[in-house]
Amino acid sequence: MKRGEDFDRAYQGRRRRDLGAMVVYGTPNGLPVTRLGLSVSRKVGAATVRNRAKRMLREAFRHVRAELPIGLDLVVVVRPHAEWEPERYRRGLVDAARALVPRDA
Repeated sequence: MKRGEDFDRAYQGRRRRDLGAMVVYGTPNGLPVTRLGLSVSRKVGAATVRNRAKRMLREAFRHVRAELPIGLDLVVVVRPHAEWEPERYRRGLVDAARALVPRDA
């Protein structure tokens, strides 16, 4: 996701999952795909640290895309943290996405 409106819709949906190092917001998008948006502020660290966090999350998303519920917009807000193992990012995304699926869906 790249458009601000998509991020705003996810934030306004008020469905979120706090994983400590990151907060995952989710909302249905009405599309046949699940999309990922990343928000990494300067509080996380220098540009290299922020970019590495984004690369790790994109890679985790790519690996678990088939396990994720279809039709969600996921926005991950990264907090300052010691880097996790790749598997922990993958499991976190899957667990958060499943918890964010609307009950009536």
